[in-house]
Amino acid sequence: MNNTASISSTRAELAKQIIELEENALRRWCKGDPSGFLELSANDVVYFDPFINRRIDGLSALAAHYEPLRGSINAEKFELVNPCVQVIGEAAVLSFNFESRNGDETPSRWNCTEVYRYADGCWQIIQTHWSFTGAGVTGG
Repeated sequence: MNNTASISSTRAELAKQIIELEENALRRWCKGDPSGFLELSANDVVYFDPFINRRIDGLSALAAHYEPLRGSINAEKFELVNPCVQVIGEAAVLSFNFESRNGDETPSRWNCTEVYRYADGCWQIIQTHWSFTGAGVTGG
C-alpha cells in the first residue's frame, strides 16, 4: 500500500511541476514573450498551429515562427482549465483547455496538448498541438 501511495504522490508532484512549467511559459507568452516556450522546447520539437497548414519541425524553425509574434500578444488574464498530466516513463502528456482575456472582452478559448520528455536533467517540450475550442462544431 505504501508503494502505491508513493507512486501516486510522485505522479501528483510531477503533474504539478509540469503544469507549473506550462503556466510560467504562458505567463510570459501572454505578455508578448515567446521565449518561455522556446526555453522549454527540445531541439527536435514539433509544433502544430491552427494558423498554419504544416507542422513546424525543430527549435530553430519554431523560433523563426514565434519571432514576428514577439510583443504582439497580450492577455491580462489566463487560465488552464481542467489540466491533465499523464506520465509514461520518461515522458508526460499535458492536455488542457486554455482561456485568456483582456478586461471584459469575450475570452479566447483553445485546446492544447504538450508532450514533455525528461532529458538532460529537465523536462522539455517535444510536441505541441494547439487548436480552437469548438472548431468545426455545428449546432448546439
